Amino acid sequence: MNALHLSADGEPDAEKAFFVADLSAVYKQHERWKKLLPEIEPFYAVKCNPDPYVLRLLAALGTGFDCASNNEINAVLALGVAPERIIFANPCKATSFIRSAAKARVDMMTFDNTDELYKIARTHPGAQLVVRILTDDSKALCRLGLKFGAPMHTVPALLAKARELGLDVVGVSFHVGSGSTDPFAFADAVERARAAFDMGAAAGYKFTLLDVGGGFEDASFEQTAGVLADAINRFFPVRDGLRIIAEPGRYYVSKAFSLATNIIARRAPPEQQADADVSSDPEQPSVMYYINDGVYGAFNCIMFDHQAPQPFVLSLNGSFHVPASVPLRAASVWGPTCDSLDCVCAVTQLPGGLQVGDWLGWENMGAYTVCAASMFNGFEVSRVVYTTGAGAGAAEVREALRAFQAQL
Repeated sequence: MNALHLSADGEPDAEKAFFVADLSAVYKQHERWKKLLPEIEPFYAVKCNPDPYVLRLLAALGTGFDCASNNEINAVLALGVAPERIIFANPCKATSFIRSAAKARVDMMTFDNTDELYKIARTHPGAQLVVRILTDDSKALCRLGLKFGAPMHTVPALLAKARELGLDVVGVSFHVGSGSTDPFAFADAVERARAAFDMGAAAGYKFTLLDVGGGFEDASFEQTAGVLADAINRFFPVRDGLRIIAEPGRYYVSKAFSLATNIIARRAPPEQQADADVSSDPEQPSVMYYINDGVYGAFNCIMFDHQAPQPFVLSLNGSFHVPASVPLRAASVWGPTCDSLDCVCAVTQLPGGLQVGDWLGWENMGAYTVCAASMFNGFEVSRVVYTTGAGAGAAEVREALRAFQAQL
């Protein structure tokens, strides 16, 4: 409503899109993790959403961090996080990044190929290495196995080479794919990890770390946690001296962020310029709405993360109240850039009375959105407004952040 008034007064970019981050949602996911997977330490995947307050909160809650680059490592270390709480979980790293990790005393890092072992032997011979094995990620949104992971038949030779180079391999990691839709993929992966542990013993190593990676989804977390816990009990019945970690990302932040976008333009046939109800094919958009964020910004998740976000109406004709009687029409939603690829929704159902200046909301926008947004065409990345919510977890979040700030 304030943006509406500022726009009328001529304020530039008054109607700018913005995120709302409910940090209590992150806290509640952490409590849920501790309840269902108490033996597994979460190492938050920074790449998913490196928001500074998310990182602060998770650092305050005692999580570890999965970093994939020098800048991610530096961002976490700047918060006062001990280097022992970081895993450099990128199997293919620049030599300079490995050297920087060594200087920062970040020792735990993954590998899946011989060339990586040679680089590490030259620049960080004291590293604590974790061999990343290939698993079945065929039912994941993003199949990371296309790029990373040592096939099982190559693991003995990799371990023999590590042994020859005098490197310390401390465990095994895997990743069933980002946004996995098959909880039982974890059971298969744990079984493969058990085989890799046995290969390590044959090579003269005593592994002490199992990294079960990411791929955790909010909607299926209970089932996934049950499958994973059962698999660990079955294949690792004796866990004395075994540390188990994971690399959850979207699980923590997807639901915590919502996005508000303003309708900045509208195209409709002349007969639909009025608010009158006009019948139309529900599968054929009869009106095009243009909003002030798109696939080059927060909605890059459509192209890079295979998401299909759907809008809801935040305000209609200057009011937060949207009568249930307002008829819906097929519409398309487009981003603000001059690129025709910038389509947010090819077909969606929206009230026919929506006009320029009204607002659309988007839920579950915390994962792989703002982290990959660009300023193409000069459009700025949407800002974030923070809240600790008003319900469960709100007081705990504020106290955790206050205590963390006092330690800095």
